[in-house]
Amino acid sequence: MASRSVFRSLWRASKLHPLPTRAPRCFSNSTRLAESPTQPSNHEKTTHFGFETVPEAEKESRVAGVFSNVAASYDTMNDFMSLGIHRLWKDHFVRSLNPGSSSTVDSPGWKMLDIAGGTGDIAFRLLDHATDINNSPSSTIIISDINPSMLAEGKKRSLATSYANSPRLSFLVANAEDLNTIESNSVDLYTVAFGIRNFTNKEKALREAYRVLKPGGVFACLEFSGVTNSLFDAVYKRWSFSAIPLIGQLVAGDRASYQYLVESIEKFPKQEEFRDMIKDAGFMVPGKGWEDLTGGIAAIHKGIKPVEKP
Repeated sequence: MASRSVFRSLWRASKLHPLPTRAPRCFSNSTRLAESPTQPSNHEKTTHFGFETVPEAEKESRVAGVFSNVAASYDTMNDFMSLGIHRLWKDHFVRSLNPGSSSTVDSPGWKMLDIAGGTGDIAFRLLDHATDINNSPSSTIIISDINPSMLAEGKKRSLATSYANSPRLSFLVANAEDLNTIESNSVDLYTVAFGIRNFTNKEKALREAYRVLKPGGVFACLEFSGVTNSLFDAVYKRWSFSAIPLIGQLVAGDRASYQYLVESIEKFPKQEEFRDMIKDAGFMVPGKGWEDLTGGIAAIHKGIKPVEKP
């Protein structure tokens, strides 16, 4: 999926600014916590917020501040950050899942859950595919996000679809690490696209995914990953750390939130490590466990919940 034109664009953008040796911190008032981080005590569990080490209890609120800031411009910024390629990735992701494909008279549709689904970008694609390709008008989806501002964007955008105010589409404010309102063994497909890297406890979220899925159900994740070519990786990192925060400043008026997003990509486990995390949660992993997109800039990971023996 990578192309010479993409590589040339990345190379030109990479020359704009040198790589930072330390991430700048210039958050707006809504993310003021980033300017005076709490120092974790010796006995307090910590995690990363970008390149910073912060108490686990603090990360959720700081991530919430970032996504409240970028909610309205999120998809526009994704176009700038990925040169529009994220749309191709998402289309391919949905096609690879083929939602609604096994619908029968006894099971007329899939029950899907899109975690960190915010703006509805993946959920609307899943419903469109189930309806238009697999003739499964009874397939439903819950868009879940921890951030009400992102869900508000999704609700607003749903008004332009045929799913608005339909029983096929619902919204849920919830933490992916504790989906207590969703029954165990009730979901056919669990998706998360460009969201899991922001979770405080990824292992706990994976265990929750396993719990809510039916036996035979599919966990599917689209996330930024590790570039497989060293030269391309060097150019990609220069683009990420130099151009993307600048674009965030110029287009969205928010450099720091996009600086965090770039750092969160760098800190996310690479392909093999994340595959092993999925296996450790109990899933069976098909093949090698992932599919690289655009040279590994992004990857699709899948896991299948084993069918329990009678």
